[in-house]
Amino acid sequence: MESKNIITVNVNVDITTETLRAIVKNAKTIAGRNQRGVYRVDTADKVSEMISQFLMENNFETYAKDIGNMK
Repeated sequence: MESKNIITVNVNVDITTETLRAIVKNAKTIAGRNQRGVYRVDTADKVSEMISQFLMENNFETYAKDIGNMK
């Protein structure tokens, strides 16, 4: 795979409440609870990770280069 220069961009992204619920539920399930019964997972980081992974896997770079996608 080709090596790419990656930067982090902080943006606001619109997602459905159901999508957010699913991410939080799955992140908590994977992380599990600690001895006090508290989940130790940053769900905002998980949202960021999932969106970034989705963009990479679905070739957002090509989509972004197409001027027709600028609406």
